[in-house]
Amino acid sequence: MHTLRYKLGVALSAILLGTVTSCTDSLDVKPTSLITVASYWQKEDDAKGALYGMYIRLRSEAVTNLFVMGEARSETLTSALVGTLSFDRYYDNSLDANMGTLITWQTMYSVVNAANLLIKYTPTIKFTSEASKNDILAQAYTTRAFMYYAMVRTWGALPLRTEPIEGYDPQTIQVGRSPEADVFALIKADLDKALSLYPTNTIAAGRSIWSKPATNALKADVYLWTGKRMNGGQADFTKALEACNAVQTADVTLLPNFADLFSYTNKGNKEILMAVRFQALESVDNFYFNGYVANGAIPTNLEASSVSALGVPGGNSVWSPTAAVRNQFTTDDQRRNATFRELYTVDAAGVRKLYTPIIVKGTGTVENNVRYFASDVILYRYADLLLLKAEAKNALGQDPSPEINLVRQRAYGTNAAAHVFVNGTKEQNDDAILQERLLELAYEGKRWWDLRRFGKVFDKVPSLQSKKGQESALLFPISTTTLSLEPLVKQNAGY
Repeated sequence: MHTLRYKLGVALSAILLGTVTSCTDSLDVKPTSLITVASYWQKEDDAKGALYGMYIRLRSEAVTNLFVMGEARSETLTSALVGTLSFDRYYDNSLDANMGTLITWQTMYSVVNAANLLIKYTPTIKFTSEASKNDILAQAYTTRAFMYYAMVRTWGALPLRTEPIEGYDPQTIQVGRSPEADVFALIKADLDKALSLYPTNTIAAGRSIWSKPATNALKADVYLWTGKRMNGGQADFTKALEACNAVQTADVTLLPNFADLFSYTNKGNKEILMAVRFQALESVDNFYFNGYVANGAIPTNLEASSVSALGVPGGNSVWSPTAAVRNQFTTDDQRRNATFRELYTVDAAGVRKLYTPIIVKGTGTVENNVRYFASDVILYRYADLLLLKAEAKNALGQDPSPEINLVRQRAYGTNAAAHVFVNGTKEQNDDAILQERLLELAYEGKRWWDLRRFGKVFDKVPSLQSKKGQESALLFPISTTTLSLEPLVKQNAGY
């Protein structure tokens, strides 16, 4: 998405949504804009501007929140050089409702509200092309489904809001929580509606807005979750597999070189299905900032190869890859050096010592000797989809080895013959798929949700092993801030 479009989106987002930055902001705030709903939703460009505004709000969630929700509680992270900024409460799984850094759903509902506005008012506008109108509506339905999917896996039961917040009456904006089953029913209905509206099966240049293939990837993810966690069983696994097959009819492929996936100069490459766009000097640094070495934290005796691997420093050094994860990568796996690097010092006697590991999937770009962590945040890509397909096939009693081996062939290159996967039992296959997802997708905001979907949290996360069987520990607490704003919402069990 171009810079101009994002700037237009910012302006229009402020006009349309500024009075509802959360669904539960103070109820006595009065709108200051002279532009009203009646005067705004008049022409095609109004809907396009609101669409860009919706993506601006989605990007705000991708800065940190989506990563924390999808990865931070897993076994992949530990502390780094410069404190923890309380993020240790996530990977140590010592969350409580009073945490200052505890994420809340307020800003996430602002993304939902932006989608709700588009869903309500876009049909009232005359477009030069019905296909363009349908495409905007499809993106709005997909965005709403994606946000509810992120939130329901994080907090469980949720307030369901399918109409935009346009007034200040507490009777209309205060909503209690609906059961998870109802939330998933809405998610699935939104996905079906979106898929029926997309005019083509193509992916827009840049691959930073929702498309039919990306929506099918989301659908596969959703149905695997409900198949495994919501008793959806074979019917849901079948729908997941059908969605994966539909994605494969689009213009997607594995890149030969794994590292090229994450290159700042290679955004929107053909492996990407959907990414949130970040640009240097336009957007703030995203979560990869926290996994790199801070300026001023470079020792003078850093080994030459480490100096080269690090390049220009910059970051916050508050989380780093755990040894438990690093040690699972073999040295012939090209994903290893494209996922993390281990920096070493060398003393006067030539003895090497590990200084710190860093995450290198999102190193962004360097401008005027300043590093900007403006790599795109990838929501879905083709290797992810292949492993989702392997998972669906295995759940249906089919052989998942073709998809697993496609991913491994890229990972190991000329040494792939030593890593060929052979079909085993369902349990063996699931273990292999989950392991492959770790190696392929580490630090992309997937691991916690993968562990939850496979039912392996208590086995794989050291800080939760003592709580095995306590299913309430899998949900996040609802912050005291949220509870104070939403009197009809009750805290999750265990908090």
